[in-house]
Amino acid sequence: MKMKFLILTGLFLVMLPVMAQSDAMFNAGKEAYKAENYQEAIDTWKQIIENGEESPELYFNLGNAHYKLNKIGPSIYYYEKARILDPNDNDIKNNLAFAENARIDVIEPLPQTVFKTWYKRISGVTDFDGWATTGVIFSFCFVLLFLAYYFSASERRKRILFATSVVSLFLLIASVSMAFTTYSDFQSDNPAIVFSEKVEVKDAPSVGGEVSFVIHEGTKVQVLDRETNWVRIRLADGKDGWIPSADIKEL
Repeated sequence: MKMKFLILTGLFLVMLPVMAQSDAMFNAGKEAYKAENYQEAIDTWKQIIENGEESPELYFNLGNAHYKLNKIGPSIYYYEKARILDPNDNDIKNNLAFAENARIDVIEPLPQTVFKTWYKRISGVTDFDGWATTGVIFSFCFVLLFLAYYFSASERRKRILFATSVVSLFLLIASVSMAFTTYSDFQSDNPAIVFSEKVEVKDAPSVGGEVSFVIHEGTKVQVLDRETNWVRIRLADGKDGWIPSADIKEL
């Protein structure tokens, strides 16, 4: 126990200078931003990321600085990165919406069924870890309620305990199902932001492929497949095709 404490203390002392340096760089970036030296602020904040650190505030400020330079693709990219880390922050949501309004492409998503809409609302309550934890809680509830039902002498109490144990079992199954489904969604979700000003989407992963349609900077796509220096992407409206991998940056 003493050895563990000494190791943790040593790690904390080692990290202190790194944390202090990151704070100093973050503040230096803020000062550069206030002085309207936006590129200097970006370069300073990116050094923090290169040191292996990230935070919603860092990505949010990077998004702001890129937006000030009218770099729509990078601004949306960093706002999205901030939103991933803090999905409930209203400032991040609002600034992301402003940046998205500056895009050239207006893509209408495919209409969703009532079941799909309902599923998105329910699944958005928490992530797959949260659903798994909920499942564990309901499993304990089910076991305790069933044991109480089994050993109860009162018929009336038995009926109540049996009914509540069945409800707990149903919620347990539902939570576990949501955990597996949301984890599957997480694994298949591979969004990216277009960084190039204009990209021709082709029907094959080659320069000689036929152009299917054109997309522009800031458009959000889903990466479906990869082949050498090409990626197959899909838009929210269902269109898909191949573009050079250098034209996008994955979130």
